[in-house]
Amino acid sequence: MNRKTPRAEQEIFADLTALCVSPGYVHALAYLCYRDNTMSYADEMTEADMVKQFNPSQLIRIEINTLIGLMVKAEVDWRLPTPQVLQEYLDTTERLLEELHDSMSGDMYRGVTPEVVSSGTFDPFRQGKAFREPIFYGGESAYSFQYLDLAARRYASDAPWLLKQRGFTISDSCTVAKAIDRVVDGHFVDVRKRMRKLHPDEWTMLPIYTVTVAEVAAQSLLAVELTERVLSAFTLPAGNRNSSFHAPHEFNAISATPLLRMPTGDFVSLQSYALAEALYDTPYYWMFEDKAYRPILAKNRGDFTESFASERLGLVFGGERVYANVDIWETKAKKAGEIDVLVVWGNRAIVVQAKSKRLTLEARKGNDQAIRDDFKKSVQDAYDQAIECSQCLGEKRFTLTDVSGREIVLPYELKEIYVFCVVSDHYPALSFQARQFLSTVTVPRIQPPLVMDVFTLDAMTEMLQSPLGFLSYVNRRANYADKILASQELTILAYHLKHNIWVDSGVSLFLADDISAGLDIAMTVRRTGIAGAATPSGILTRLNKTTLLGRIIKEIEARPEPAIIELGFFLLALSEDSVKEVSHAIDRLAALARADGKHHDLTLGYGVCEAGLTVHCNNYSASIAALHLQSHCKIRKYKEKASRWFGLCVDPAGPSIRFGISLYYTWVQIDAMDEVTRDMQTSMPTVALKPLLQGKILRKKIGPNDQCPCGSGRKHKKCCRP
Repeated sequence: MNRKTPRAEQEIFADLTALCVSPGYVHALAYLCYRDNTMSYADEMTEADMVKQFNPSQLIRIEINTLIGLMVKAEVDWRLPTPQVLQEYLDTTERLLEELHDSMSGDMYRGVTPEVVSSGTFDPFRQGKAFREPIFYGGESAYSFQYLDLAARRYASDAPWLLKQRGFTISDSCTVAKAIDRVVDGHFVDVRKRMRKLHPDEWTMLPIYTVTVAEVAAQSLLAVELTERVLSAFTLPAGNRNSSFHAPHEFNAISATPLLRMPTGDFVSLQSYALAEALYDTPYYWMFEDKAYRPILAKNRGDFTESFASERLGLVFGGERVYANVDIWETKAKKAGEIDVLVVWGNRAIVVQAKSKRLTLEARKGNDQAIRDDFKKSVQDAYDQAIECSQCLGEKRFTLTDVSGREIVLPYELKEIYVFCVVSDHYPALSFQARQFLSTVTVPRIQPPLVMDVFTLDAMTEMLQSPLGFLSYVNRRANYADKILASQELTILAYHLKHNIWVDSGVSLFLADDISAGLDIAMTVRRTGIAGAATPSGILTRLNKTTLLGRIIKEIEARPEPAIIELGFFLLALSEDSVKEVSHAIDRLAALARADGKHHDLTLGYGVCEAGLTVHCNNYSASIAALHLQSHCKIRKYKEKASRWFGLCVDPAGPSIRFGISLYYTWVQIDAMDEVTRDMQTSMPTVALKPLLQGKILRKKIGPNDQCPCGSGRKHKKCCRP
């Protein structure tokens, strides 16, 4: 049997266009929006409710926007077709969209022979056309409420121009968009009640998405005239037939003006997400047409990205540790570089370089050179600048000054510097492009870069408002860059929040979008106030202030000293079971120490003793306690041949952290240490904590010449005996 020859993409698109301009097709579109963009839930939204939205049979928003863009290529026929015709429209729509996707997906393999694939050097993404599918179908990197919240801030400085030229501000526009959502929500109930009284031949979902100026003005509390100005500005102009929209990656006028106007004068808003995105993007092009205003527009756009990044990182690290517009001086007269935003926390730093370049239409079409040029201007240049500036940090010949000219003094020698390349717009397939095109260098202290948009930074700083938790994720995300594949960064963040991301050597992760359901709900709850879990189940719920380790993390963050920062990262990498068991074990040690006033300790090994933790619980003087812990950790690290070892001294009264130590150095065989550790017990895994947790530790009196119970192998009088 001969396999059917795939049709050309343009032929499929032509058939789709003919379908969309059919009489009454708008009613099919309204049904698709109701079916695929609506989520119902009971008392509060759950992950089970959200996961339904990731059903592969549902259309994504870019597909629906494409259908609307094709429908307006002719005058919209608002008459209601028969149910049979509507069903035919729906069936044909889904068949053609699936065929279109298959055709676009095949671009990367078209003309490739089995010999090329088996050569071991085949990389489909070397061709620009291979990016057409991920660019077009790429996961949405922003939530609709992010577009609205950030749009108001993004254009705040442009308010005088907007008021003069358009008669409203973008803050007004966002108020109108939110009002439309409330009106449409009310229609869901009213229209469905009304449909129960109608014959099935009269059923249509279009009234749900139809709003009047009076309804929106009443919900927005804005004047009717102002409300209509806003609605009209984002409505496809009468007579506009979207003439440039001839292929999926061509400009679609519906993206800029997503509202439609009916002959009655009412407005139709089929996708609230499309309107929110238009509010974020479209005003830029209005102002760009004013040549005299372009320099101000460019400055305001850059200022927004820098101020937003600075503010969001300040939520995590505190405003006193975040510096915007940092200058690097080699001499008083010679500037060596500029950092958009610098974060300094203990012996860690984050260098943020922001760009405002968008992906052009030519790049969206798969033009290889355009994709590379856009990426260079948006990401590569930001990375190169960040590397150049990062290399100056901590070097004695360079001086840092903040925006007011005051010198910035680094509190410690920097151990790690993280590079953030941030773009201010939704940049389709950004993670794919970063993997393929970003040219990086290996520099001591400087970690692999994180490439993201402002929306990802917003979500990261919303969900990880703990400095250690934030940096722990950043460290792993950066160093696992080549091991994790996802359509967008929010999916990777969501996976971490749920599972505490960890990738073993030789293993790669491909993450499906539905993993982000918990994050989607949490962000929606926090930003819109709907009922649901504001914190996804996972690392944020298990390392909270109710667990001892959670409290220890908070204490470390309150005094970010290099030694205990390393300990904090180690604790954050523990599994959920380990967190619970170690927390309970330390609580038990403290209870024993309070009861008998004596020293108690435990030692645990992890990852076939790649690292370990020794905990001392006592009331010794600080100098004696530090000496004992340091000695014990050195000996234990040697015994286990570990690359890292951590020590924690706990005050029994809290229990609370007194101090911590971190040992990082390569294991080397030493005869004297072999002798010292010869009779030393092996460190126990966390499963061996059960007797301690059950209070079944039997203690015998230890003489001064007996072996020290800490496991050092030395006599008690020469080790832990006070």
